[in-house]
Amino acid sequence: MNIYVRYFDYDTLAHSSDELLSFLESIPEIPMTQAMANEIRNYAESDIPYPKRYKIRPRVYFIMIKTTANTMEEFKMRKLEKEQGTPEQAPATKATAPKEMRITSLTSEKYGWYKGCLHFKRVIRNSTTGKCSYVDASFTALVHTYSPLQCYHRIISHLKGREDIDSRSQFPSAKGNNFIYEYVGEQINRS
Repeated sequence: MNIYVRYFDYDTLAHSSDELLSFLESIPEIPMTQAMANEIRNYAESDIPYPKRYKIRPRVYFIMIKTTANTMEEFKMRKLEKEQGTPEQAPATKATAPKEMRITSLTSEKYGWYKGCLHFKRVIRNSTTGKCSYVDASFTALVHTYSPLQCYHRIISHLKGREDIDSRSQFPSAKGNNFIYEYVGEQINRS
């Protein structure tokens, strides 16, 4: 593994712990001690995959990131790809606009009947072992109200008030995909 190291405007891709220490020693603002050199060498030669931040003084750090990239250009290209995502991932990662539209539609007022379906994690107690486990559950109801958000709140209120639903059950947010609703109309046909 190679190590990318950055301290403000100074950065490099080191191929060994000696190269890494040599780079850090060349920066005048970093007071290299034997203890610091040992800690950096241990990190560089360990199997620890995550980045390490080393404190120089209050609010001043340098960072080390392990990478399989062999050149600085390759490292920066990989970083850019991770930040932007691949073209296939682009529509999924830019989900802010649909999310904002969902929030707007949840609060839009239109009086009538809503069919709301909620998928949640229900706590079920095993009678033989006495232990509890979470089970996927769904609940659907027709609610007469003035907005999808009010429909959601009434369903949650109903489920929390039921004796057969454990209070440790986990209910999703109205903004997520586990609450689905449909406006049925001002009147429903009960035939």
